[in-house]
Amino acid sequence: MTRAQSVRFLRTASTMAFPEGRLLAVRRGRCYVLAPDGWTPLGTGTPAETSPLTRAEAEDWVERQGYAWERFERFPDDAAGQARDDRIGGWDE
Repeated sequence: MTRAQSVRFLRTASTMAFPEGRLLAVRRGRCYVLAPDGWTPLGTGTPAETSPLTRAEAEDWVERQGYAWERFERFPDDAAGQARDDRIGGWDE
């Protein structure tokens, strides 16, 4: 059995373009933003104004935004920089 990856979820501040903010995930020191086509790497820093979310809150955000559930569940491989079927685990805090 493989151990689920430790992921922290964050929500960015509201903007005119994104009134509900954007969903971020931080794993192994790398930050990703969820876009309609999947997770996009942002780099090693996180935006200044973010709020922590539990996994359940992140799931609710995905549902409210109408994003495809499989896009949320499919997380990029940090080493290769390519998407693979790597189910992300819960909030680690």
